Amino acid sequence: MRVFVVNSGSSSIKYQLIDVATEQVVLSGLLERIGQTGADGTTGDAADHDAGMRVVLERLGDEASSIGAVGHRVVHGGELFTEPAVIDERVEQGIQSVSALAPLHNPANLAGIRAARSALPEVPHVAVFDTAFHQSMPPAAFTYAIDRAVAAERGVRRFGFHGTSHQFVAGRAAALLGRPLDELKLIVLHLGNGSSAAAIDGGRSIDTSMGLTPLEGLVMGTRSGDLDPGALLHLLRGGLAVDELDALLNSRSGLLGLAGSADMRDVTAAAAAGDVDAALALDVWSHRIRHYVGAYLAQLGGLDALVFTAGIGENAAPLRARALDGLGHLGLALDEARNAAASREARLISPAGARVAVLVVPTNEELAIAQAAAALVS
Repeated sequence: MRVFVVNSGSSSIKYQLIDVATEQVVLSGLLERIGQTGADGTTGDAADHDAGMRVVLERLGDEASSIGAVGHRVVHGGELFTEPAVIDERVEQGIQSVSALAPLHNPANLAGIRAARSALPEVPHVAVFDTAFHQSMPPAAFTYAIDRAVAAERGVRRFGFHGTSHQFVAGRAAALLGRPLDELKLIVLHLGNGSSAAAIDGGRSIDTSMGLTPLEGLVMGTRSGDLDPGALLHLLRGGLAVDELDALLNSRSGLLGLAGSADMRDVTAAAAAGDVDAALALDVWSHRIRHYVGAYLAQLGGLDALVFTAGIGENAAPLRARALDGLGHLGLALDEARNAAASREARLISPAGARVAVLVVPTNEELAIAQAAAALVS
């Protein structure tokens, strides 16, 4: 089966046509600046998402006739969706109903869904939710200690994100180790511009670092991660408007706020050149990772493997070493040569005979969405 994977943003449509059997990408592309006009009068790739989807199908040409299903990335499924769902009117309404939890993402995802269903009405469409994998978390892990009535009325609880990536990587890690996933205790570190950690016991997420929104947890490119709620009250009382606070925490914090750049390559280069702010940013970044690794080892009651994935986790050997520095007493160690070796393949980077395996496993969320869609409709 070939699955057409759509990741629709507010002004973009990323797409791939994937042959699920071979795991090969047949075609891929990106439409940008949808509905936008630049200061110089230039327009984006399409006037709206409907027009954008027509452009995409034109690019696919004859390959469009081979589409067996369409898989859509949806950021937030709330408590309604604990697994992928074949999209009908009820599912569309459900995605709309939880849009307040992801106002920058769900409406855009829904626009792509509606455009694709209109353009390809005879093909089954499947929604794959970033939050679904973490719905296996126990109440102790997803409950915030605030007034229960307020939490229930406002839908305030931890959901977690990057679930498609965490689930995919956990499965690939089990295959690499040659062991059944349901026997393994794993910590997965998805480290990129957006970052999250997950504790996975027997293939089920039992805890993850992101919360109600993708803002909680690790230090990210522009997002703060964990922050004392009292600091937010202090900033609000000091005159910062709500929208200004939102922009501060989501767009001007993290590595950007600490070191002046959201690109980890820039930050590491600056730190190596003696920039004290960049050096501190790396220290805070790695300190937060070790904090979660220790917490999740305690929650899991043991650990078979720790897995690095995503842009930083897959490609930055010195940062992998920095993240695990000082954790040898927990059985977490790296083989220097294995860690430094460049590769695009899943691989072991811990020493031979290490108590805990340390792996690098490339993520592929598009393939995971395609596989989920194909499994559901077949």
